This record gives sequence, C-alpha cells and structure tokens, in this order.
Amino acid sequence: MPQSRPLARPRGAAGFRIDPFDLRLFGAVAEAGSITAGAREMHLSLSAASTRLQNLEHALGAALLVRSKQGVVPTDAGRTLRRHAGRLQRDMEALHAEMSAHAHGVRSSVRVLCNTAAMTEYLPALLGRFLVTHPDIDVDLRELGSPDVLRTMRQEHADIGIVADYVDTEGLNTRVFREDRLVVLQPAQGSRAGRRALRFADVIDQPFVGLPAESGLSRFLQAQALRQGRGLHHRVRVRSLDAVAALVADGAGIAVVPAVAAARLASARITVRPLADAWATRRLLLCTAVDTEPGAGAAALLRFLSEAS
Repeated sequence: MPQSRPLARPRGAAGFRIDPFDLRLFGAVAEAGSITAGAREMHLSLSAASTRLQNLEHALGAALLVRSKQGVVPTDAGRTLRRHAGRLQRDMEALHAEMSAHAHGVRSSVRVLCNTAAMTEYLPALLGRFLVTHPDIDVDLRELGSPDVLRTMRQEHADIGIVADYVDTEGLNTRVFREDRLVVLQPAQGSRAGRRALRFADVIDQPFVGLPAESGLSRFLQAQALRQGRGLHHRVRVRSLDAVAALVADGAGIAVVPAVAAARLASARITVRPLADAWATRRLLLCTAVDTEPGAGAAALLRFLSEAS
C-alpha cells in the first residue's frame, strides 16, 4: 500500500492557503490515475499541473501521489485529502448556490432537520403553502434520526429541528408539533387476526421491508429491536413509504410506518394493525436554540409551523 512520506515544508509554508482549484486538480488526477489526463480535464499544461501538485504536497507536508511510468496512485495521505476535498467541494458548491440565491433577492435560507414522519408525511404540504406565501425565503430540509437532529441543533448547525419526544431535549426550546403513532402493515392475504393491536415482539421475527438503514425510522426501529436483544431481518429496503406499502401489498414482508402514512397508503391488499408498545405513540416536537434568536426567515417558518400544529 503506498505510504505518504513527510516532506520538508518550504519557508513560509505555515501560512500557505490551499487553493480550491488545486483540490479539484488533485481529485481529477487521482480519479484519472494520470497527471496528464487530470491536467487535460482542468485545462492546464502538464508542467503547470505538476508544479501545482508539488506545491500542494509541500504545503501539506506529505507526499500525495506515488508516480510511476504507469501513472499515479494516491498515498494514504492522498486518499485522506481526496475524501476531505470531495466534502469541501460540495460545501463550496452549496455556499455558491446560497450566495447566488441572496444575489437574486432571496433574503433568508432556513435549515430544518427532522425525522422520517415529519419529512414524508407532515412537512411537504405545509412547506408548499409556506414557500408560496414567502417567496423571499428558502428552506434547506434534511432527514435525520431524532438523536442526530438534537446533536446538530446543540452545535447550532440548524435553525429548527423536529424530533420525537423519546429523546432528551434539555437545553432547547420545544413545542408540540404533531402526534405520531406507528402501526404495522401486513399483507391482507393470510392475515387472520383482524385488526387487533400487536406488540413489536409479536412481529420482530418476521421478514420486514423498510426504508434505507440510515433513515430515522429504520434506526429507531432497529434500536427498539436491540433493546429486546434481537435484530430485524429486512428482505429489501426502498427509498419511500409508497414503495414500502407496495411491497407489503405484494406479500414481500411486513413494515412499521407512521399511522398517517398508513391511512394515505391503505388498500384492500394491506392490513393495518396498531402497535401496542408505549414507544409507538410519540409526539413530534419543534425545537429551537434557547439562547440564540432565530433569523427573520426561521422565525417566520417557526411561527407558521406552530400555528399549523
């Protein structure tokens, strides 16, 4: 495995600032496996690209590439830089997009983090109305599990959070947004027990279909299974609750989803069963920082969501 070697930093390198263009060049070279190909993609001569890469290595104090007649291969340091460079480039693109919005008259951008139920069932219709009546405000919406929403809120990286009330919201302002109940979807064919309530333990060993493992709902259900010393077997994971319901209707497995989604997706081919576990009935809470005044856009959205609740 190619290893990085420390390089002597040139005098004055401590104050050297990395040019984002050089990070893009390095990414292009690493992707192509060739300085020549990377230089061509970045519209540079071979000598100019080589000089920029050497300066970047000296600035960072480590060799980034192993050069040979066959091309180049990133060192350990090069792979680390490539990983960070990709994230930095995405952040820069997001920054340019947001600043462009300001230049075109968008005065506010509100970052909202929420769990699966809020993202899929409650917010879409509400945000549509809000955005139409507030053309000067953009909303940056992202789904996370409730614990991750709180962690990000406490680091002041979001304006508004929506979480389920099973998490500790100490240190944040909260108000009730919605009640969220979880239910079991089963294929109607072969379901003999009517619509009586089930305990999670009754279904935990059955094959599931669900959302991606990183979704807030999937992580929450997995945590509940682990508390019982068990795990969930997912036959397949899909991107939307609509797709989950379709797979349940086809008999691929069962699913646990918000009751509001079940009401929307109900059909003659699906049996909906309440979950009897106490944790299956949750309140969704709007969260904001205690000691930070929200900006005008965030205050307007918070007021709108509070009134809608």
